[in-house]
Amino acid sequence: MSKVNIKKSKLKDKIIIGLASLLGIGFIPACPGTAGSLFGLLFVWLIKNQIIFALLTVFIVVLAFFISGKAEKLLGQKDSKQIVVDELAGILITFLFVPRTFLFILVGFFLFRLFDIIKIAPANKIEKKSGSWGIVGDDLIAAVYANLTLQLLRLLLKISS
Repeated sequence: MSKVNIKKSKLKDKIIIGLASLLGIGFIPACPGTAGSLFGLLFVWLIKNQIIFALLTVFIVVLAFFISGKAEKLLGQKDSKQIVVDELAGILITFLFVPRTFLFILVGFFLFRLFDIIKIAPANKIEKKSGSWGIVGDDLIAAVYANLTLQLLRLLLKISS
């Protein structure tokens, strides 16, 4: 469990934990990573403009790198399950420039979770790094694999985005 006493933390620490856990989603007892990914699907579904979606994705990726390592130290556990901002960043990358139909969203979600769980190289090596690189890096690689798989599927089915 976490080492930090959130009630006694400084405001800055509470903000870091709040953002890293996606406002508490990371504290859900069962499958917080999946819950964080599902939260990300709200953005995938609601933001139709590709440029706005891409800008949001860049912002979330930068935010994830900035706060994950700090949250890890505050929580006192390497790659704490409560840190799920990396799942949000990953799910957004999964859907960059991909059609956002129900079927693609469903397949993309499962692909991202699968690649995130099985850790295909180099994700398995990056995951072992300390701090933000280890927390966020493996999710970004899983997301790129999921995105490339969706892009291939799109090309095979001749679907435009």
